[in-house]
Amino acid sequence: MFKKMMAVMLAGIMSLSVSACSQKSPLNENLADNTKENEKVVNLFGPMEKSDPDAGNTARTAQEQTVRMAEEELGVYMEYRTYTAADYQDKTYDEVTLDRARNNMDDLYLLNPDTIQILGREGKLADLSGLESAKDLREVVRTANTVDGKLVAIPQEVVAYGLFVNKEMFDRYRLDLPDTPEEFLECCKVFKEKGIETPVGANRWWLECFVLAQAYADMYNGDTTEEEVAALNSGEAKLSDYMRPGFEFLKELMDQGYIDAERAYVSEAIEGEKEDFLEQKTPIVMAYWGAANTDTAYGDPDFDMQVIGFPSSRGQMPVISMSGYGVSAEAENYGDAMDTLDIMLSDEALQVYSEVNQVISPSKNVQVDHKDALRPLNDRIDEGVYVLGSNAGMNVEQWGNICLIVRELLNGSSVDACMEQFDRLQEEALDQ
Repeated sequence: MFKKMMAVMLAGIMSLSVSACSQKSPLNENLADNTKENEKVVNLFGPMEKSDPDAGNTARTAQEQTVRMAEEELGVYMEYRTYTAADYQDKTYDEVTLDRARNNMDDLYLLNPDTIQILGREGKLADLSGLESAKDLREVVRTANTVDGKLVAIPQEVVAYGLFVNKEMFDRYRLDLPDTPEEFLECCKVFKEKGIETPVGANRWWLECFVLAQAYADMYNGDTTEEEVAALNSGEAKLSDYMRPGFEFLKELMDQGYIDAERAYVSEAIEGEKEDFLEQKTPIVMAYWGAANTDTAYGDPDFDMQVIGFPSSRGQMPVISMSGYGVSAEAENYGDAMDTLDIMLSDEALQVYSEVNQVISPSKNVQVDHKDALRPLNDRIDEGVYVLGSNAGMNVEQWGNICLIVRELLNGSSVDACMEQFDRLQEEALDQ
């Protein structure tokens, strides 16, 4: 389940589905071989394929437009190495990425947070902090992708998660948009009393955002982030102490009938709650930033929709996670790979990428006009207010583990039993 979830995260960001590859084929099969003679080549392993070279810019993805900028400036050719298998058996994208990176088979990799953490600790990724494009990164990007003091990955976008709310339903019952967990519960109580059967539409993937917002609001928005992470990594602080308030909050949502735990346990992201939200049967759902820009998700509702942060002691809190590009520490084309990535992550390239995809840029210098619905969430991030859903510097992987333990809560486990699982995870990390 965790492996599938991480594949879904990366595929969602790239708008492609690449959750697995065939066991029947060796690692070098099913790969595009587009090497051009007499050109410097940089090999990229990722979940996407390269467009027809004769295609116009409008047919190219935003990511590929940034690749083209690097190719033209440096005289390199980016060779895409990716799977095109028709079936998806046994090995996930992450597993294959780990195999390839550990054997120095490629120059560049597009990595999920868990693989960034693993490969960074193994010393398989180069330090990117010396790149010109790294100088003006948002602090959230540095924090999330730094392992043992090295910046080992950089994304082309910052993926923020928030609450998608029907503002008209809140206005109808004279409710302010909630800032704290207590205010959120009160809003749910009023909705329930007014006949709304399930105030919060949920699925099996993203309820962990409520936990993350409450667990780390103070840690990531205070002056002791490094000290607190170090205390968790050393075992001086208990991870379960951070997690407990969020799990108790979710338990109350379940007990009061504000979320349908049975339905959430089996529902895929967006699919399980989309219909009720768009038909104004439920006022609150949760999703990632891009869902507000996509008509197949929540990009065209028939009501005033706003995207806000999750409730926390510090108010509405965005939850951020991100994939990123890493360079193999022993890449065959190391210098060209670093130069290529530097251009792909330049402000000029990121401006193109961000405008096409309407996303938050990792660079502080790149700004894009977003939909009005996203302004509340974007304003908080611009203020430097957020919590990280993935942090390569933490010994216990956060995003996937919290999600899986939340599912145990949905399936009937007690809060105490869930906390015992966190204690075991922390003990296992200390033993490594």
